[in-house]
Amino acid sequence: MFPPDNPWNQDISASPVHPLSAAYIDSIGADTTLHADFGSNPEYGIPFSVAPPATPRVPIVFVEYGEESDPGPYPIPSIAPVEFGSDHHLLVLASGECRLYELYHARRAGYGWQAGSGAIFDLFRNALRPEGWTSADAAGLPILPGLVRYDEVQFGTIHHALRFTVETTSRGYIHPATHFASDDDNPNLPPMGLRLRLRADYDIARFTGAARVILEAMRRYGLILADNGSNWFISGATDPRWDDEDLDQLKTVPGSALEAVYTGEILP
Repeated sequence: MFPPDNPWNQDISASPVHPLSAAYIDSIGADTTLHADFGSNPEYGIPFSVAPPATPRVPIVFVEYGEESDPGPYPIPSIAPVEFGSDHHLLVLASGECRLYELYHARRAGYGWQAGSGAIFDLFRNALRPEGWTSADAAGLPILPGLVRYDEVQFGTIHHALRFTVETTSRGYIHPATHFASDDDNPNLPPMGLRLRLRADYDIARFTGAARVILEAMRRYGLILADNGSNWFISGATDPRWDDEDLDQLKTVPGSALEAVYTGEILP
């Protein structure tokens, strides 16, 4: 998704280590391990749907961040799944137009939908959200391009960065993020949009299957901090085909196996 030079598709294996890398890792938890926030249980992960070109467009009423949301109507299939849990994300990839439509706190409302916020992304362009704007994600980022998806893991290679969350972030963001969700000015806390990667000296020879593919992607493309949530939780698409024991291998990888890389200044 997005052009090859988009930040989500950027190879950061040779990018410089961020000068505050050690502080960031300690604040998230150097001894805390990674966790795949998805699996075979349909109540885990973030689902998405693909809308055929003829999908009717329905109205959206925004009730939380309407001034920072892209107005409807959105092409939402009648059977579009909504994420379980508190965020209730709804992601729709519109085939034929290569646009991504995403909602936060989505629920049906008559013929259309009600949502806390919403964003539309043109997957042919690298355009960011306006400065200071959220999206369906706290950092103002798209969600779907950062999810671990079953089909790409089965193919054997992930060609993009992965979305992840931490419990406490700072009052700032790094592009491609455009929004922060904290009032804490502690410089040792990670800002939204911070990019991390698996250290080159961390041995992954013992890992197999999906866990190995995910770790290889973390080494080349890294992780992008997208939301406040549990520490080191990596986001993936809902799919009953996931092998939970395979994914559980990630629970042996400590935060100390990662490092932050410098990809830009902290804004605003």
